[in-house]
Amino acid sequence: MRRMKQPLPLNQFTRDERGSTAVEFAMISIPLIGVLVAALQVSIILFYDQALQTITNKVARQIMTGSVQTQALTQSQFKTLVCTAASGVFPCSGLMIDVQSATSFSNLNTTPIPITYDQNGNPTNTFSYAPGGKSSAVIARVMYDWPVFGGPLGLGLANQANGTFLMVGTAVFQTEPY
Repeated sequence: MRRMKQPLPLNQFTRDERGSTAVEFAMISIPLIGVLVAALQVSIILFYDQALQTITNKVARQIMTGSVQTQALTQSQFKTLVCTAASGVFPCSGLMIDVQSATSFSNLNTTPIPITYDQNGNPTNTFSYAPGGKSSAVIARVMYDWPVFGGPLGLGLANQANGTFLMVGTAVFQTEPY
């Protein structure tokens, strides 16, 4: 005849530590996963932000050497030049390009460009395109709204009203006397 196991008395139940590791892991796993997702997201953002800066420097060189001005590229043609440089990295439809020039660096408007959005989260700004002439001071900015993933675990990485992270590649230079 088999004996049935007696239930643990209440005082023994409170001292029983079986399964405590699983409970402790469950309590700590959510913040751990959040930190891992945030670290992954930050590393991806930093990688693509550097890629955007490299693309900006590459296309800004075309303005600095006078290639854009001598070919009399329009704003849409210059955007095509930027899109070609960014192909495979950023979709052309998401790139925003602003080029301003002045007679001296002190006359350049270097304040950040506030991006405004419509009800669908699409930018509504009209960006400048003035590549300048010989020996002009120029600021060229290429911007891209990077989607932030992770929902509530995004940990505040979004810096725009539409829930994205605005990456900005900037080049400030003086054009050559081409």
